[in-house]
Amino acid sequence: MTAEPNDDEVVTWWGLVIEGYLATQNRLMGEIADRFGLAPASFDILIRLVRSPEHRMPMTRLAVEAALSSGGFTKVADRLVAADLICRVPSPDDRRVTFAALTEHGLDVAEQAREACAEILRRIVLAPLGDDASGLAEAMRTLRTVNGA
Repeated sequence: MTAEPNDDEVVTWWGLVIEGYLATQNRLMGEIADRFGLAPASFDILIRLVRSPEHRMPMTRLAVEAALSSGGFTKVADRLVAADLICRVPSPDDRRVTFAALTEHGLDVAEQAREACAEILRRIVLAPLGDDASGLAEAMRTLRTVNGA
């Protein structure tokens, strides 16, 4: 029977989780920025849209899922529109709803960025962790479920 971890061990373990995540996320986003010139929030929005039906999503929902304030999301969306990566599309069913939709150029960039992201993650997460990667994902899923809103 193993002894229950003491307070210092528990706090250290959690610190390692955070430090490992931050180091990995920074490396991933650095490579995405180098290859595509995308800031993390812009990349996140493109990835969410490329995985959505018809490559579009209501802007308010997209802002919530991307954890951006209304003003923060508007700034990111404006930059993506200026770069011809997304466009704003009024809902045909509800005049209060506006969709963010990938443009043709945006779809191309988003698909390339998704492929690059997967390649980078294979190299910087899956290769070092091996079989432990799926266990880590399941552990994070459990924490999200137990502690999520």
